[in-house]
Amino acid sequence: MGIGQQYTGQMPTRLLTASDRPLLRQATLANMNWCGPRFTFDDLDQSKELAHYYSDFPRGDDFGMLDEAAGDVRAVAWLVFFPAEHPGYGFVDDTIPELSITTFDGFRGQGIGEHLLREVIAAAAERGMPGISLSVEDGNRARSLYSRLGFQPVGRSGDSDTMLLRLSTTR
Repeated sequence: MGIGQQYTGQMPTRLLTASDRPLLRQATLANMNWCGPRFTFDDLDQSKELAHYYSDFPRGDDFGMLDEAAGDVRAVAWLVFFPAEHPGYGFVDDTIPELSITTFDGFRGQGIGEHLLREVIAAAAERGMPGISLSVEDGNRARSLYSRLGFQPVGRSGDSDTMLLRLSTTR
């Protein structure tokens, strides 16, 4: 599949486990550097505010999925519940998990991340979660995807919006 082609087939996904923490660390670095090099792995590891996206995953009801084809992880998306005392950047409240999602270089613009995000949203609704939150910086092209899927701004911090998708649960 070439750049610009849209993914239309069945996704080769699996649930994330604790053994995927190094991958989540890599994805967190990619998220923090979405607009160019700003952070290093050392920066992540030394910051509790950044490391808590991957260091203890999964805890409680945390979960996520990855998309993998031919041995290449193409995208990863995971939900983490943060307590009010140690919130994430997209924190709304402790009953709503925060989304992190990365489509890795070479696989962007093909619809892979959107398909994975739709699967995570469906799984969160099936698990009875009331919503999903996230933080997105100004200028990040992913904002249009989030808006298209129903995420709405509910707060602002610096140059980032906190967005929330309210879920209709089936429980």
